Amino acid sequence: MAVMLVFFPPSVHFHDYLEGYIYRNMEPSFNHPEVPVNHYATHCFKKLEKASTMGAKRGQKKPAMEEVQAAVHCIFHPSMFGNSLDEIMALQQDRFPGRNLPWVQVALSEEVLRLNGCRTEGIFRVPGDIDEVNGLKLHVDRWQLPASLSDPHVPASLLKLWYRELYEPLIPHVFYDDCIRNCSDADAAVRIVSSLPDINRLVLCYLIRFLQVFAKSENVAITKMDTNNLAMVMAPNCLRCQSEDPRVILDNTTKQMGFVRTLIHSLDTSYLEVIL
Repeated sequence: MAVMLVFFPPSVHFHDYLEGYIYRNMEPSFNHPEVPVNHYATHCFKKLEKASTMGAKRGQKKPAMEEVQAAVHCIFHPSMFGNSLDEIMALQQDRFPGRNLPWVQVALSEEVLRLNGCRTEGIFRVPGDIDEVNGLKLHVDRWQLPASLSDPHVPASLLKLWYRELYEPLIPHVFYDDCIRNCSDADAAVRIVSSLPDINRLVLCYLIRFLQVFAKSENVAITKMDTNNLAMVMAPNCLRCQSEDPRVILDNTTKQMGFVRTLIHSLDTSYLEVIL
């Protein structure tokens, strides 16, 4: 079931029944001596949540055996995608004990820059080939970056996916309303960032520092991605509206963009030079 949910979301009519079935089996009392049922159920619950919001796996090809094997592997070994920031940092602790930021975030960001993404028209707006993105995701989950990468749109698309798939949004829900209310107030926006949990603040500041590179006028002249466009493509990966009211969602989309745009203009990220 966990593997199926990676590739095929349930229908609308079957979703609630499946959710209830999985939820019941998350109780430790369902465990058998040699089968940790609640572990599998918890994993399925996360995959169901993700499948319900993001839909089926995208791409022209049917799931490759390598992808199926990766889905099985993730049941027992957490992925860098779809987990919380704390879980991702714990995952890399043995491999990179001195890192203050997720390896995957830094590695993909640096790869975009290495491939001259800051001088590539439509970067972050133009999607990379979806099958190449899926292939890169498999490599990254094995702590690898293939030397054959040549298109900056591929790591850029995967980087956006990593932010979007975080189990909890980069800016936690408890701060969402403050962000919306203060989307154009630079001082208030900076205060909100300062009050975020440590890892969320560091990851967000690194992202803004990264976007500030692309927002330089000499790069915008080539990429056609000014601050407004950068905020448009990145805001949904930082903030998640929990309302189901289309009018609220539409109104908040503009304010989410405004908040990220304000940070690109106003957030001082120079202190990251010391941390990195």
